[in-house]
Amino acid sequence: MNEALIEIIAVPGGPSVSRWQAMAPRGFVAGMATLRPIIPFGVDFLLPAAPALKPGAAGLGLHVEPGWRRRGIGSRLLAAVLARAVGRSLLTDVTAGSPWEAFCRRYGFRHTGSRRHDLLTYCDVHEAWLGELVDTAHPGYRLVHWSGDLSDVFQVETLLRSPSRPGNALLTVAEADGDLAAYAMAVVCAPPRPRARQYGPAVSPGHRGRRLGHWVNAALIQRLREAHPHVNEIQTHTAEDDHDLLVTREDLGYHPVRRTHLYELALS
Repeated sequence: MNEALIEIIAVPGGPSVSRWQAMAPRGFVAGMATLRPIIPFGVDFLLPAAPALKPGAAGLGLHVEPGWRRRGIGSRLLAAVLARAVGRSLLTDVTAGSPWEAFCRRYGFRHTGSRRHDLLTYCDVHEAWLGELVDTAHPGYRLVHWSGDLSDVFQVETLLRSPSRPGNALLTVAEADGDLAAYAMAVVCAPPRPRARQYGPAVSPGHRGRRLGHWVNAALIQRLREAHPHVNEIQTHTAEDDHDLLVTREDLGYHPVRRTHLYELALS
Protein backbone atom coordinates (compact mmCIF):
# COMPACT_ATOMS: atom_id res chain seq x y z
CA MET A 1 0.00 0.00 0.00
CA ASN A 2 1.22 3.50 -0.84
CA GLU A 3 2.48 5.31 2.23
CA ALA A 4 1.09 8.54 0.75
CA LEU A 5 -2.34 7.22 1.73
CA ILE A 6 -1.32 7.26 5.39
CA GLU A 7 -2.82 10.15 7.34
CA ILE A 8 -1.32 11.37 10.64
CA ILE A 9 -4.20 12.35 12.91
CA ALA A 10 -4.42 13.47 16.52
CA VAL A 11 -6.51 11.24 18.76
CA PRO A 12 -7.62 11.56 22.40
CA GLY A 13 -4.82 10.67 24.76
CA GLY A 14 -6.11 11.35 28.23
CA PRO A 15 -5.18 14.10 30.71
CA SER A 16 -1.91 15.83 29.77
CA VAL A 17 -1.19 13.18 27.12
CA SER A 18 -1.08 13.89 23.38
CA ARG A 19 -1.44 11.02 20.93
CA TRP A 20 -1.20 10.61 17.17
CA GLN A 21 -2.02 7.70 14.88
CA ALA A 22 -0.83 6.90 11.38
CA MET A 23 -4.09 5.82 9.80
CA ALA A 24 -4.17 3.66 6.67
CA PRO A 25 -7.34 3.13 4.61
CA ARG A 26 -10.04 0.95 6.20
CA GLY A 27 -9.03 2.16 9.66
CA PHE A 28 -5.77 0.23 10.00
CA VAL A 29 -3.36 1.87 12.46
CA ALA A 30 0.12 1.69 10.95
CA GLY A 31 1.85 3.54 13.78
CA MET A 32 1.38 5.63 16.89
CA ALA A 33 3.19 8.35 18.82
CA THR A 34 2.53 9.65 22.32
CA LEU A 35 3.77 12.69 24.19
CA ARG A 36 3.33 12.74 27.93
CA PRO A 37 4.73 14.73 30.85
CA ILE A 38 7.42 12.98 32.83
CA ILE A 39 6.73 12.87 36.54
CA PRO A 40 9.77 14.71 37.92
CA PHE A 41 8.76 13.70 41.42
CA GLY A 42 11.09 16.36 42.72
CA VAL A 43 12.83 16.32 46.04
CA ASP A 44 16.02 18.21 46.73
CA PHE A 45 17.91 15.16 47.90
CA LEU A 46 17.20 13.10 44.78
CA LEU A 47 20.63 13.81 43.32
CA PRO A 48 22.30 13.53 40.94
CA ALA A 49 19.22 14.18 38.83
CA ALA A 50 18.84 11.71 35.97
CA PRO A 51 17.88 13.15 32.56
CA ALA A 52 14.35 11.83 33.01
CA LEU A 53 13.97 14.01 36.10
CA LYS A 54 15.08 17.31 34.59
CA PRO A 55 12.40 20.02 34.55
CA GLY A 56 10.81 20.70 31.19
CA ALA A 57 11.31 17.20 29.77
CA ALA A 58 8.54 15.25 28.06
CA GLY A 59 8.34 11.55 27.34
CA LEU A 60 8.10 10.31 23.76
CA GLY A 61 6.63 7.00 22.70
CA LEU A 62 6.76 5.98 19.04
CA HIS A 63 5.83 2.73 17.30
CA VAL A 64 5.36 1.72 13.68
CA GLU A 65 4.00 -1.68 12.68
CA PRO A 66 6.77 -3.88 11.23
CA GLY A 67 5.17 -4.09 7.78
CA TRP A 68 5.08 -0.29 7.51
CA ARG A 69 8.60 0.54 8.59
CA ARG A 70 11.18 2.29 6.40
CA ARG A 71 8.44 4.26 4.63
CA GLY A 72 8.82 7.58 6.44
CA ILE A 73 5.91 7.01 8.84
CA GLY A 74 8.09 7.28 11.93
CA SER A 75 9.51 10.55 10.60
CA ARG A 76 6.03 11.95 10.03
CA LEU A 77 4.89 10.92 13.51
CA LEU A 78 7.97 12.54 15.04
CA ALA A 79 7.27 15.73 13.06
CA ALA A 80 3.74 15.82 14.52
CA VAL A 81 5.19 15.46 18.02
CA LEU A 82 7.79 18.18 17.48
CA ALA A 83 5.13 20.57 16.21
CA ARG A 84 3.27 20.15 19.50
CA ALA A 85 6.11 19.64 21.99
CA VAL A 86 7.07 22.41 24.37
CA GLY A 87 9.80 22.48 26.98
CA ARG A 88 13.49 21.72 26.99
CA SER A 89 13.75 18.18 25.65
CA LEU A 90 12.16 14.89 24.62
CA LEU A 91 13.15 11.66 26.31
CA THR A 92 12.56 8.15 25.06
CA ASP A 93 13.57 4.62 26.06
CA VAL A 94 14.55 2.22 23.27
CA THR A 95 15.75 -1.36 23.25
CA ALA A 96 19.48 -1.57 22.67
CA GLY A 97 20.32 -2.46 19.09
CA SER A 98 16.74 -2.05 17.88
CA PRO A 99 15.69 -0.13 14.74
CA TRP A 100 14.44 2.63 17.04
CA GLU A 101 17.90 3.18 18.44
CA ALA A 102 19.17 3.83 14.92
CA PHE A 103 16.14 6.09 14.32
CA CYS A 104 16.98 8.18 17.39
CA ARG A 105 20.58 8.62 16.34
CA ARG A 106 19.56 9.61 12.83
CA TYR A 107 17.35 12.40 14.17
CA GLY A 108 19.87 13.84 16.59
CA PHE A 109 18.86 12.21 19.86
CA ARG A 110 21.74 11.88 22.33
CA HIS A 111 22.37 8.70 24.34
CA THR A 112 22.23 9.71 28.01
CA GLY A 113 22.13 6.45 29.94
CA SER A 114 20.99 2.86 30.27
CA ARG A 115 18.20 1.38 32.36
CA ARG A 116 17.25 -1.98 33.75
CA HIS A 117 13.51 -2.59 33.88
CA ASP A 118 12.34 -4.81 36.73
CA LEU A 119 9.08 -6.49 37.62
CA LEU A 120 7.69 -7.75 40.93
CA THR A 121 4.74 -10.14 40.85
CA TYR A 122 2.70 -10.60 44.02
CA CYS A 123 2.52 -14.36 43.48
CA ASP A 124 6.27 -14.40 44.24
CA VAL A 125 5.96 -12.30 47.42
CA HIS A 126 6.02 -14.10 50.77
CA GLU A 127 3.57 -12.03 52.78
CA ALA A 128 4.90 -13.06 56.21
CA TRP A 129 8.45 -12.18 55.18
CA LEU A 130 7.25 -8.86 53.78
CA GLY A 131 5.43 -8.15 57.04
CA GLU A 132 8.61 -8.80 59.00
CA LEU A 133 10.49 -6.27 56.87
CA VAL A 134 7.80 -3.66 57.45
CA ASP A 135 7.60 -4.36 61.21
CA THR A 136 11.36 -4.18 61.74
CA ALA A 137 12.10 -1.35 64.18
CA HIS A 138 13.93 1.70 62.89
CA PRO A 139 14.45 3.83 66.03
CA GLY A 140 13.91 7.52 65.40
CA TYR A 141 11.92 6.93 62.22
CA ARG A 142 8.24 6.45 61.48
CA LEU A 143 6.34 5.47 58.36
CA VAL A 144 3.85 7.93 56.87
CA HIS A 145 1.47 7.00 54.07
CA TRP A 146 -0.38 9.18 51.57
CA SER A 147 -2.83 8.27 48.83
CA GLY A 148 -4.64 10.27 46.17
CA ASP A 149 -4.26 11.52 42.61
CA LEU A 150 -1.14 13.36 41.55
CA SER A 151 -1.51 17.09 41.08
CA ASP A 152 0.49 19.30 38.72
CA VAL A 153 3.15 19.72 41.42
CA PHE A 154 5.01 16.46 41.95
CA GLN A 155 6.74 17.27 45.22
CA VAL A 156 6.80 14.66 47.95
CA GLU A 157 6.50 17.21 50.73
CA THR A 158 3.59 18.94 48.95
CA LEU A 159 1.73 15.65 48.62
CA LEU A 160 2.21 14.88 52.31
CA ARG A 161 0.63 18.23 53.23
CA SER A 162 -2.50 17.46 51.22
CA PRO A 163 -5.24 15.21 52.63
CA SER A 164 -5.17 11.54 51.72
CA ARG A 165 -8.08 10.27 49.67
CA PRO A 166 -8.78 7.36 47.31
CA GLY A 167 -6.73 7.66 44.15
CA ASN A 168 -4.26 5.99 41.83
CA ALA A 169 -1.11 7.12 43.66
CA LEU A 170 0.39 5.77 46.88
CA LEU A 171 3.32 7.34 48.70
CA THR A 172 5.23 5.84 51.63
CA VAL A 173 7.68 8.02 53.55
CA ALA A 174 10.14 7.49 56.40
CA GLU A 175 10.20 10.58 58.63
CA ALA A 176 12.69 11.53 61.33
CA ASP A 177 11.58 14.41 63.58
CA GLY A 178 9.58 15.87 60.71
CA ASP A 179 12.42 15.50 58.18
CA LEU A 180 11.85 13.55 54.98
CA ALA A 181 14.37 10.69 55.19
CA ALA A 182 13.22 8.29 52.47
CA TYR A 183 10.28 7.60 50.20
CA ALA A 184 8.86 5.21 47.62
CA MET A 185 5.83 5.80 45.42
CA ALA A 186 3.58 3.77 43.11
CA VAL A 187 1.06 4.90 40.50
CA VAL A 188 -1.59 2.39 39.47
CA CYS A 189 -2.00 1.92 35.72
CA ALA A 190 -5.39 2.55 34.13
CA PRO A 191 -7.71 -0.47 33.89
CA PRO A 192 -7.68 -3.15 32.73
CA ARG A 193 -3.92 -3.44 33.35
CA PRO A 194 -3.35 -5.02 36.79
CA ARG A 195 -0.03 -3.21 37.17
CA ALA A 196 1.50 -0.27 39.04
CA ARG A 197 4.57 1.81 38.24
CA GLN A 198 7.01 2.45 41.06
CA TYR A 199 9.25 5.48 41.65
CA GLY A 200 12.06 5.24 44.18
CA PRO A 201 12.99 4.30 46.80
CA ALA A 202 15.14 7.36 47.37
CA VAL A 203 17.00 8.05 50.61
CA SER A 204 18.35 11.36 51.81
CA PRO A 205 22.18 11.34 52.05
CA GLY A 206 22.13 12.01 55.78
CA HIS A 207 19.98 8.95 56.42
CA ARG A 208 21.66 6.34 54.27
CA GLY A 209 23.12 3.10 55.60
CA ARG A 210 20.04 2.26 57.70
CA ARG A 211 18.15 0.15 55.14
CA LEU A 212 15.43 2.78 54.93
CA GLY A 213 15.09 2.12 51.19
CA HIS A 214 14.21 -1.51 51.89
CA TRP A 215 11.81 -0.42 54.62
CA VAL A 216 9.76 2.12 52.68
CA ASN A 217 9.73 -0.08 49.57
CA ALA A 218 8.47 -3.10 51.51
CA ALA A 219 5.81 -0.96 53.18
CA LEU A 220 4.74 0.40 49.80
CA ILE A 221 4.40 -3.11 48.34
CA GLN A 222 2.26 -4.15 51.30
CA ARG A 223 0.06 -1.06 51.26
CA LEU A 224 -0.44 -1.15 47.49
CA ARG A 225 -1.82 -4.67 47.76
CA GLU A 226 -4.23 -3.58 50.47
CA ALA A 227 -5.48 -0.47 48.65
CA HIS A 228 -5.59 -1.94 45.14
CA PRO A 229 -6.08 -5.73 45.42
CA HIS A 230 -6.54 -6.06 41.64
CA VAL A 231 -2.90 -5.04 41.09
CA ASN A 232 -0.75 -8.16 40.81
CA GLU A 233 2.56 -6.74 39.58
CA ILE A 234 4.77 -3.69 39.99
CA GLN A 235 7.10 -2.42 37.29
CA THR A 236 10.01 -0.06 37.78
CA HIS A 237 13.30 0.92 36.20
CA THR A 238 16.74 1.70 37.52
CA ALA A 239 19.82 3.34 36.06
CA GLU A 240 22.31 0.56 35.43
CA ASP A 241 25.05 2.45 37.29
CA ASP A 242 22.92 2.73 40.47
CA HIS A 243 24.32 -0.38 42.15
CA ASP A 244 22.72 0.20 45.57
CA LEU A 245 19.22 0.54 44.15
CA LEU A 246 19.67 -2.51 41.93
CA VAL A 247 20.63 -4.52 45.03
CA THR A 248 17.54 -3.27 46.87
CA ARG A 249 15.33 -4.35 43.99
CA GLU A 250 16.87 -7.82 43.92
CA ASP A 251 16.59 -8.23 47.70
CA LEU A 252 12.85 -7.47 47.53
CA GLY A 253 12.21 -9.97 44.75
CA TYR A 254 12.14 -7.79 41.63
CA HIS A 255 13.58 -9.50 38.57
CA PRO A 256 14.93 -7.91 35.40
CA VAL A 257 12.75 -8.15 32.29
CA ARG A 258 14.59 -5.94 29.79
CA ARG A 259 17.28 -3.32 29.34
CA THR A 260 16.92 -0.10 27.41
CA HIS A 261 18.92 2.94 26.36
CA LEU A 262 17.68 6.42 27.17
CA TYR A 263 17.88 9.06 24.42
CA GLU A 264 17.28 12.79 24.71
CA LEU A 265 16.51 15.36 22.02
CA ALA A 266 17.07 19.00 22.97
CA LEU A 267 14.21 21.32 21.97
CA SER A 268 15.72 24.61 23.12
